[in-house]
Amino acid sequence: MVSIWLGLLFISSSLIKSTWPQQPELSRKVVHIGAGFALPLAWFSHIPLSIALAAALLATALAAINHRWRLLPALEDVGRASIGTVAYGASITVLLGLFWPQRADLVCAAVLTMALGDGLAGLLGAHFPSRRWQLFGQTKSLLGTAVMAVVTLLVLLILLPQLPTYQLLAIAASATLLEQFSWGGIDNFSVPLLVAAMAHWLGG
Repeated sequence: MVSIWLGLLFISSSLIKSTWPQQPELSRKVVHIGAGFALPLAWFSHIPLSIALAAALLATALAAINHRWRLLPALEDVGRASIGTVAYGASITVLLGLFWPQRADLVCAAVLTMALGDGLAGLLGAHFPSRRWQLFGQTKSLLGTAVMAVVTLLVLLILLPQLPTYQLLAIAASATLLEQFSWGGIDNFSVPLLVAAMAHWLGG
């Protein structure tokens, strides 16, 4: 099920890339958002740690190769230096190694905050007018930041309902703040790990 989903995702991103070549960020964000749902699918399918970890390591290695040689332009051609795709795979690999499958809910929550929160923030923030600012060479927007905060909180409320709301608010606020420091796509690594670490420490 997971492999079928990822296959359809990459086909879709390639079609989007060829249909709207002037918007390279669009195909990348589709992969960014869609790849996050591979974790709930793996959870639902009861994928064991050995297979999940091997798949994540392979995906991260392929992302690193693609970053170097641009074999799949739909994932990398965004007009700026970014290791975001590699960092994304690395964060998933680390989270799987630490928490899968006993805390699959925690892994899914951490990854989906990045997949949905950051992904939708990038899409909506770039296409709708709102106040903008530059931070470490990255353009941020008020709308994008708000989307990141709200979506992150919703993901946490759904997947980690055992935590008190004020703790989920603290995690969402911390993730949103850390996402501001996203030079080179490093937030794809730092934000999921922060969410998982805080939720685990708080007893989620």
